Amino acid sequence: MEKWYLMTAVVLLGLTVRWTVSLNSYSGAGKPPMFGDYEAQRHWQEITFNLPIKQWYFNSSDNNLQYWGLDYPPLTAYHSLLCAYVAQFINPDWIALHSSRGYESQAHKLFMRATVLIADLLIYIPAVVLHCCCLKEISTKKKIANALCILLYPGLILIDYGHFH
Repeated sequence: MEKWYLMTAVVLLGLTVRWTVSLNSYSGAGKPPMFGDYEAQRHWQEITFNLPIKQWYFNSSDNNLQYWGLDYPPLTAYHSLLCAYVAQFINPDWIALHSSRGYESQAHKLFMRATVLIADLLIYIPAVVLHCCCLKEISTKKKIANALCILLYPGLILIDYGHFH
């Protein structure tokens, strides 16, 4: 595809918008007892890291399903587990079983937002670029426009970067 500089500009714009949205607060910030969807994402890291796989989706004294029980498919749980390994390396308090409930800090917020950005950089954005570049019988201008529309889709950006994390 000619004009790679335009696709690069689109990707950089998409990343800039994502990070700008992430600078704001998130759902449930400082609101006990459930602390919003941010806490759900953190709690899933706690559960997937500290419990055996066979206990992830079942109620127990270590996994109260009424408190942000893991209710996403296993692929999402494995993503939480991968993020939890990184969290454990940076600060084990972030995912300590039971004692990390409601954990909030600027460093942790940065970590949570970075996990979304890195996942986008490694999986979502390359998939969008590849898809748009492989469109047949369409001009380069339209390929760039498609990538721009997909990467700046506000629903996904606001949910992933503003609401959840």
